Amino acid sequence: MTTSPTTRRTHVLTGAGSGIGAAVAERLRARGDHLVLLARDEARAEDLAAAHPGADVVALDLADPAAVEAWRPDLDGVDSLLHVAGVVELGSVATTDAAVWERTLRVNVTAPALLTRILLPALRSRRGTVVFVNSGAGLTAHPQWGSYAASKFALRAVADALRGEEAPHGVRVSTVLPGRTATPMQAQVHAQEGADYDPGEWIAAGTVADAVIGCVDLPGDAVLAEVVLRPGP
Repeated sequence: MTTSPTTRRTHVLTGAGSGIGAAVAERLRARGDHLVLLARDEARAEDLAAAHPGADVVALDLADPAAVEAWRPDLDGVDSLLHVAGVVELGSVATTDAAVWERTLRVNVTAPALLTRILLPALRSRRGTVVFVNSGAGLTAHPQWGSYAASKFALRAVADALRGEEAPHGVRVSTVLPGRTATPMQAQVHAQEGADYDPGEWIAAGTVADAVIGCVDLPGDAVLAEVVLRPGP
């Protein structure tokens, strides 16, 4: 399904500090591609720069729409924009306050939409690919997952609209919807649920990373519009 890249490509990535994003960054760096990594603060930026020599690392708080809109990347061309970062805080609709709703939507929906808008000229110049790492919560909303699921339903809508809008410009748009994945976020979710966490029960972060990179490496005559992954039997 995938092709081996013959030239060094440029990828802009959020969420590279852990979990799925870290696995994606490691795979892309290992094959010699150029990484532009967005970190939530200066401390995380320093960690990413040390972990990925040669990468361009930018401290950019995705929870701050004004900061995101003010970013002016010096990039003539981008081969892929990979939206992996996200936040989750469980709670019923009856108990979730405005601060949780606002932060969840800013990080999970507004920031990806704004970053995409900023990078569209560079993506169009390379006929690049935008990948939104969504969630099974973007397909079904369960009790206690209201704010997170709402953000992921909205993110899927952004991707669907963008796919149609950018097809004439040669930009492909993919949504990857993994089920529960063994990441630090999953450990956090289990803690919120009061449940024991066994990473061996869930999808490996590297497996989702492979799906993300598969969307980017797919030959140009097709697009993986949606990829749904579930934990194996």
